[in-house]
Amino acid sequence: MIDFYQIRSPLSQITEERMNRYVGALSKALGEEMCKVPIETYLADDFALLYVASGGSEGYFLEVFEQLRARHCYILTSGESNSLAASMEILSYLRKHGGSGEILHGDIDEVAGQIRALQRAHRALAALRGKKLGCIGAPSDWLIASAFSPDAWMEKLQLGFVDISMDELQREIAVQSYEPNAYTARFLAQDFDRQEIEKALYVYGAFQRLVDRYGLCGLSVRCFDLLDTVHTTGCLGLSILNNLGVYGGCEGDMPALLSMAVLGSITGEPLFLCNPSRFDTKEGYAIFAHCTIPTTMLKDYCLNTHFESGIGVAVQGTFEAGDCTIFKCEGDLSRFHAQEGRIEGVPFSDMLCRTQIKVRLDDFSYFLTRPINNHHIICRGKHAAEVEAFFRLMNRE
Repeated sequence: MIDFYQIRSPLSQITEERMNRYVGALSKALGEEMCKVPIETYLADDFALLYVASGGSEGYFLEVFEQLRARHCYILTSGESNSLAASMEILSYLRKHGGSGEILHGDIDEVAGQIRALQRAHRALAALRGKKLGCIGAPSDWLIASAFSPDAWMEKLQLGFVDISMDELQREIAVQSYEPNAYTARFLAQDFDRQEIEKALYVYGAFQRLVDRYGLCGLSVRCFDLLDTVHTTGCLGLSILNNLGVYGGCEGDMPALLSMAVLGSITGEPLFLCNPSRFDTKEGYAIFAHCTIPTTMLKDYCLNTHFESGIGVAVQGTFEAGDCTIFKCEGDLSRFHAQEGRIEGVPFSDMLCRTQIKVRLDDFSYFLTRPINNHHIICRGKHAAEVEAFFRLMNRE
């Protein structure tokens, strides 16, 4: 349910029935009921709308302005009865007197999209507050531009950071145990060396115990160190964590893990952390690849070895065609990129990481002139507007 506080002039020709019709159409487009509330409820709600229903409402707005001064006002307009003109006057007054706000205007579907993006941004910010991300070991040596700032996380998101040693992970792997679930069972049922799968699942068990011990919503691991010490990879373990709703990232890449937490909180979608591997700017597509992915994202999959080392167990999956969003943010949240594309089928290549995805793109300038490091995050659906709303809200708060 989305609350709104309504302002209108009693001299307006717009009827209650017509206002209700507009609100009802907007509720239908949102798939969620909109509810008119008193000013006290509006002020107590973290996300609510200010519906300026008609012209001549400006004086009535002034009566409640002092209560609204500290609040960013999402001003809903109907496009009738001089609603937009009154909203512009109100927004101008807000900005000139220490307040802030923005006007939501357009056809029903457009306004519904604006509301949905803002609502998801508010929910995502609330979901991240008080959570913690962990890094097992130092970031991999090749991540030369992937700095991160736990202080910025705490200041902007109230998101904590936990530093965990590789020695602690090694001790947990040596326990050689894991809690079975549907995902471990499906991996064990695959046509692959069972002993290698079990070894990889011991790594998963170690990850899960560290998640529980430190109360993490996500972790990244210096995974290439596992190749020499336990002779397997973290690919299966990270896949299962992501299936279970715990963000799991590779190579100790904390900006990538932070990006997973942000995009996952906004969209609720499973996420593919991957490397841009090849661009065809003439044909307009990019290939992204990595050796781990949540299997909940995939049409089907099998198991293979880890690409770079040829050992361990990796996930080789294929995708259904459909819309997607590519996202990355800096490790101090100072910059982000969100771009929408479309997933298409791609033939498997032995010269890339095991799960490969072809994405149709209109523009490559970001990747080739101002990229945010190498790893990027892909999810299903079009979510660029929601990401942009999230960063506006984060920087405003």
